[in-house]
Amino acid sequence: MSDPSGVAGDQLRAFVERIERLEEEKKVIADDIKDVYAEAKGNGFDVKILRKVVSLRKKQPHEREEEEAVLDLYLQALGMNGPAS
Repeated sequence: MSDPSGVAGDQLRAFVERIERLEEEKKVIADDIKDVYAEAKGNGFDVKILRKVVSLRKKQPHEREEEEAVLDLYLQALGMNGPAS
């Protein structure tokens, strides 16, 4: 039902409680991911590069190719790498 202000209190409370539970789950998952990166670092892996690999794997091949082409173009414009062969 609605309270005098027109807000369905029970429904609103249910939404807020669901969001709170999901936020807690998100925190637990974020902590788990942090632990995996720490474990990888402990085994000699470069975490910065590992994060980049994870990021690249989320993208479609054409997105990666386009991003790499633009990056190469920018680096060439700045004189930071040799001309394309």
